[in-house]
Amino acid sequence: MKVKVISVLEDNYMYLVIEESTRHAVAVDAAVPKRLLEIIRKEDVVLKAILTTHHHWDHARGNEELAQLLPGLQVFGADERIGALTHRVSHGQELSVSSQSLLGPKCHQSRHSWTPKKPPQICDLLGSRQAWGGDTLFVGGCGQFFEGTAEQMHTNLTQTLGALPKDTKVFCGHECTVRNLKFALKVEPENEAVKEKLAWAKVSGSPTQPLHSGLVLCALH
Repeated sequence: MKVKVISVLEDNYMYLVIEESTRHAVAVDAAVPKRLLEIIRKEDVVLKAILTTHHHWDHARGNEELAQLLPGLQVFGADERIGALTHRVSHGQELSVSSQSLLGPKCHQSRHSWTPKKPPQICDLLGSRQAWGGDTLFVGGCGQFFEGTAEQMHTNLTQTLGALPKDTKVFCGHECTVRNLKFALKVEPENEAVKEKLAWAKVSGSPTQPLHSGLVLCALH
């Protein structure tokens, strides 16, 4: 299984998850259809489904266009506000797209089945140790509390993301690494770990994804 990291908009990421044996693919957060379709043609794959982590426009705005262009396309998400939604999923629900097994969002359920942003938006690709956290977790920081609380965020980081196997790759919704670590350095100017991580981020450039879940509990330090 191969994951293509696709940079779009100002600092967003889309992802194309390719099952190499069948050449079937699943897109995560298809915000820019034109760019996604370019990658699909280049990779010579068939897009079978979209996983949308949450309803915000910079993650979900391409769903309707892609659904019109690709009849039969499945759109998975846990919020009725997600455009072109065909399959509403709930906590811990197991799904199947082509021969890929998926695990639905592991999240606290406060508004309907899914509170966007906080709690986390996660879909595991079972057996491949990969998860998509939307705007919950970033390298060096977490998402803003648009629709949730600090208590929910702490639970999500420690009990949901933090409970994933340590070799799980967690893919974030935005590239925020350098600015997050600059802020962290202002808070803890003597923190050598932050200094080292910031130096690495500046040299490595984008993308700095994915993040290994074994580092989740250290992500805010």
